[in-house]
Amino acid sequence: MLTNYYCENCEIKTETSICPICGNRTKSLLRIYWCKECNIPIIDYDNHNVDHHLESISSDIRPVFPEERLLLELILDQPFKYVNSSCWRLPNGIYFIDGKKVKIVIKNLKDLDDKLIRKKYKELNEKNLKISKAPFEKYIHRFIKENNNRYEYLSNEAIEYLSSKVTEYDFNSMFVSFSGGKDSTVTSDLVIRTLGTPKVIHIFGDTTLEFPETYEYIKRYKQNHRLTPMMNAKNKEKSFYDLCETIGPPSRVMRWCCTVFKTGAITRNINSMFKNKTRILAFHGIRRAESLSRSKYDRESDSPKITKQKVISPIIDWFDCDVWLYILTREIDFNDAYRLGFSRVGCWCCPNNSFWSEFLSKIHHADEFYKFRDILLDNAIKIGKPDPEEYVDSGAWKAKQGGNGIDYAHKQVVSFKPCATDENSFNYELQKPIDDNLYELFKPFGEINYELGNKRLNEVVVLDRNNNIIIKLQGKKGQNELKISITNLPIANAKNIKDAKRKIECQLTKFQMCLNCSACMSVCRFSAIKIKLENEKLTYRVDEKKCVHCYECINHFTSGCYLKKVLATKD
Repeated sequence: MLTNYYCENCEIKTETSICPICGNRTKSLLRIYWCKECNIPIIDYDNHNVDHHLESISSDIRPVFPEERLLLELILDQPFKYVNSSCWRLPNGIYFIDGKKVKIVIKNLKDLDDKLIRKKYKELNEKNLKISKAPFEKYIHRFIKENNNRYEYLSNEAIEYLSSKVTEYDFNSMFVSFSGGKDSTVTSDLVIRTLGTPKVIHIFGDTTLEFPETYEYIKRYKQNHRLTPMMNAKNKEKSFYDLCETIGPPSRVMRWCCTVFKTGAITRNINSMFKNKTRILAFHGIRRAESLSRSKYDRESDSPKITKQKVISPIIDWFDCDVWLYILTREIDFNDAYRLGFSRVGCWCCPNNSFWSEFLSKIHHADEFYKFRDILLDNAIKIGKPDPEEYVDSGAWKAKQGGNGIDYAHKQVVSFKPCATDENSFNYELQKPIDDNLYELFKPFGEINYELGNKRLNEVVVLDRNNNIIIKLQGKKGQNELKISITNLPIANAKNIKDAKRKIECQLTKFQMCLNCSACMSVCRFSAIKIKLENEKLTYRVDEKKCVHCYECINHFTSGCYLKKVLATKD
């Protein structure tokens, strides 16, 4: 039994990060030891040779492949120095080679001549791979052998857990969320082993910003798993670069790229493939050790982003060393970006990428790196940064908040004047002319009726479930003036005029700002919302047969629209 956690509340050691007694989070006790005799890291201390000398070195570790090792040597200007060594990397960025720490100062990497290093790397890598194979495989084989007990425990526990969950769902109601990263690769293998068939659906969330190595790996995965259906969830209507120009690049605070290019696209796929299913089981490769935010995730939960979906994460308590032990033991093919030194595989322009990842992109993805850097520089100039290059190269752009300096941010403003004759009516000056989309956005409030209103005044009314008129919309298509009258309460559960007016303005904000980010579609669990953008013309449609007037599309985002949250400005 592996007891890698400790519950401070119950004062007991446990096998998982959740205490089986009190249910609270537990503290990780995992330590990595270095065996001087074997010259490798040991994860399962209790089962190693008692006569060997072990030194505690870290809480986690990952292998350094020959491709990354060569780059390290070029940074140190000592090619092939460690070609016969046992090379590993600790979480803090320190290399651990033959039992000794080798540190590079990450912040100084920006001062290196990346063009020169890139040139030398290309010249030497072919020789590097030839002479590195035998010594590298020697240490990997030893690592697998000496940590076999941990591999057996982890894989057996994960398969037992999965087996207990899949029986509750129909086979055709399951899918693996597949990113092309190491964690989803392991999760895929575990699910296929558990189900005893490769035919479980995989959904690849193609953000269009994946590493080149990720696309190559997806191709190989399809070739090696011909019976596994791999669905490609991709937003074909949007361009990342165009959106960066319109609303500014994403940041750590507001990663709009995930909503636009990942969640929305995956939701459309799910709604299409599982439209007749009321429950879906999704297998994710999420791990608590990945980040502080993910450390709070549950092993089993309802999806926070995609409705009608139960998410289970079989490897949630695994560490990097565990993932690599599984991959290497099972001899599973994986994304080559890890061989280059990337610790995580996602979008190459992600604001969460480390300075180390950015340096790797300079070396291996130079065209993409410098193209995005130019976009960041243009944005820095647009929003008035006095030293754009320092702002970009220091990483300050990653902390950007709101839409200050972005022209499109002005579309969030909803201008109105109270009606002089009716305190429950409001006159709006919209920033775009009235069209059919406006009336579609009022369908979640109730039934749209074009007959009961005063046609001479271009009046359209909204009816509640009892056919009472609750809202009157008065405006002519093609014009920007709109009068809205609140005639009955409640409206979307709002029991006073102030709250009802706020909910109405949520929809007006959507009308003015919509760029088809798909956030509304993602939160509608009944698949009632359809948004299309064709030939620069946007159509927003609400299916009255599916809409149950739950108001989630109105209430879910601040001021009703996800883009307003992204582009919130300071006064």
